[in-house]
Amino acid sequence: SAVPGPGVYYKGYAIHYNADDHSALPPDSEVTVNAIANRLIWVTDNKVLGGDLTFETIIPVIHTELTIGGDTQSDWGIGDIFLGTVLGWHGERWDTVAGIGVWTETGQDDEPADPGLGYTETMLTLGANVYLNETKDIAFNVLTRTSFADDDRDDEFLMEWALSKQLNSGLELGLVGYDRWQIEGGNEEKHGIGAEVGYFWPSAMTGLNFAAYNEYDATEDFEGYQLRATLTKVF
Repeated sequence: SAVPGPGVYYKGYAIHYNADDHSALPPDSEVTVNAIANRLIWVTDNKVLGGDLTFETIIPVIHTELTIGGDTQSDWGIGDIFLGTVLGWHGERWDTVAGIGVWTETGQDDEPADPGLGYTETMLTLGANVYLNETKDIAFNVLTRTSFADDDRDDEFLMEWALSKQLNSGLELGLVGYDRWQIEGGNEEKHGIGAEVGYFWPSAMTGLNFAAYNEYDATEDFEGYQLRATLTKVF
């Protein structure tokens, strides 16, 4: 929930998700998703309403293996591509962001395991980062995303949060979590909690983060775990 300084940034997210528990499906149902999300961010020198004007795009490559009632199918490809803009504001001990973007209907969506959703979504982003002490080595961060599908189905609200501590060694440790609610088209919801560790090398302008989440509650959706590695490169 904090826009960095002007420049071009690449963030690559490598994600592994697995779940074999779904209250609405047969007991032998399971899903495994492996994905790489390529995110390119351009923070400009321009200000709009006092905030840093930022543009971003996300191009995901997704492989899904889905088993329902013993019937397995799998597929991979480029998923739905995101195009958006963000404004970021900064205070002495806080940062905020607000943005809007569109998940385009670019991914193939003929079968349930295909990488595309089959519809366009408009996504609103709001977030805040607050430093809890004067040395700014303890922070609490909340980022929300509200997505509206173009045909009033599968609208959802997602909240991610993190409580982090920056160590003298340069490592950053965090307690992290996410919560998702379907607000139109169904009653799905999902809640996960986990831990994350990160390190940034200023000489290489490169950072690495590793996170692990366990989903402790889900309604009408799969409940499992997620592993994520994030590469950040500043150009």
